[in-house]
Amino acid sequence: MLKSQMHRLGLAIMLPVTIIMVTLTGKLSTAQSSGGNRPLTIRADIQEYDAKSQVITARGNVQMLYPARRIQATAAQAQYFSKERRIDFSGNVYILQQGNNSIRAEKVTYLIDEGRFIALPQSNRQVESIYMIEDDDLSQPTSRPIPKQGSKTRSPL
Repeated sequence: MLKSQMHRLGLAIMLPVTIIMVTLTGKLSTAQSSGGNRPLTIRADIQEYDAKSQVITARGNVQMLYPARRIQATAAQAQYFSKERRIDFSGNVYILQQGNNSIRAEKVTYLIDEGRFIALPQSNRQVESIYMIEDDDLSQPTSRPIPKQGSKTRSPL
């Protein structure tokens, strides 16, 4: 039993270090074109790294922080595919980008090189996204209120 606990403790200590090192050691051409590597931090109850496929799997209370893109995420599980430069989140996914914009979904794929999210809902549900839009014209009210759905109003035109 003690040997098993020591093995788990060793993994708990080494995996975060391994994950950071893996994320920091991208392809040289990518590093040169983007001006350098940027850290992406993943925290979770359990993490596994497959050296052959270069896939990191994180399970349980997953938290991801990617400061270079101003992205924070939480999920039940996440997989980082370093070769494809893709992160798959699943299970009650919440992503906050640039401090304001957010996505809630059951599954979200983040394509790192494209800076693109693909979100899928649970069955019979919808994905929710909230985007903060800057409105430079706040001082001018709209010309007329939007009619309530189902109300019969005449158009002044």
